[in-house]
Amino acid sequence: MSKDLFTMIKQKMPELSKGHKLIAGYILSQYDKAAFMTAQKLGKTVGVSESTVVRFASELGFEGYPQLQRTLQDLMRNKLTAVQRIEVSSGRMNSDDVLERVLNQDIERIRATLAVTNKEDFNKAVDLILSSNTIYIMGTRSSAAIASFMSYYLSLLFPHVKLVPSTTSSELFEKIMRIDSRDVMIGISFPRYSNQTVKALTYAKSKGANVIAITDSTSSPLAARADALLLAKSDMASFADSLVAPLSLVNALIAAISIRNVDIVTATFEKLEKIWEDFDVYAKNPEHSEEGENGEEQ
Repeated sequence: MSKDLFTMIKQKMPELSKGHKLIAGYILSQYDKAAFMTAQKLGKTVGVSESTVVRFASELGFEGYPQLQRTLQDLMRNKLTAVQRIEVSSGRMNSDDVLERVLNQDIERIRATLAVTNKEDFNKAVDLILSSNTIYIMGTRSSAAIASFMSYYLSLLFPHVKLVPSTTSSELFEKIMRIDSRDVMIGISFPRYSNQTVKALTYAKSKGANVIAITDSTSSPLAARADALLLAKSDMASFADSLVAPLSLVNALIAAISIRNVDIVTATFEKLEKIWEDFDVYAKNPEHSEEGENGEEQ
């Protein structure tokens, strides 16, 4: 919807029926709970029928209640506090089904990510990374784990990869002050969006660098600064963010980059395997060690 959902509801409030006003009032006052209710549960909560809730969605211009719910969820995720997240997740699942529910939801998020990811932007992101002089990677808070994962693997493939730490604003710009048009900045952020990541991407853009944004929506503040926009569906399992789909997307990027440079990647890992063996980096499987020592299976 082009207009803010809350503004639309407030403008339509005077002309709504009594039942629709009950729904509208609940959404405006209890948005954190309403965003994750089924039509049936929302109707029961405010004292109207499920069909009334469906008609309310149509009254606002939505194709159905699921579209209204998705819009409300997109608006809400960046507003929910940690306490509100716990309250919402407690209402969505219980201790008996939490394992099944969380894993199945993550599977659905990967499917949704595959549906929304633009392949042209994906291929452009691969091109930008391959052609850049220095690769800067920025992710704060929960997104820092994805940024660190990406930095680790890209550092094995490229000589100039910089993981930008989450620091004060002055230190942040000291870390990226040399970025220029030969470089690429990869920014990763999901609701609640990081101001530091937005600032870093804005600065990189002002210096002529290419920007890759990994985020959840075209309405994300990172999206407007991106030369290549990669969308991945995130959600909250509780107060913790579910970042399975974004991590899967990053895995796909790394795989695409390695396929495009298979000879270089192979040569690099041949050297690494020799280093790992010489310096005893990895623990050996005891069963394999016994086989090697005795010359036969145990």
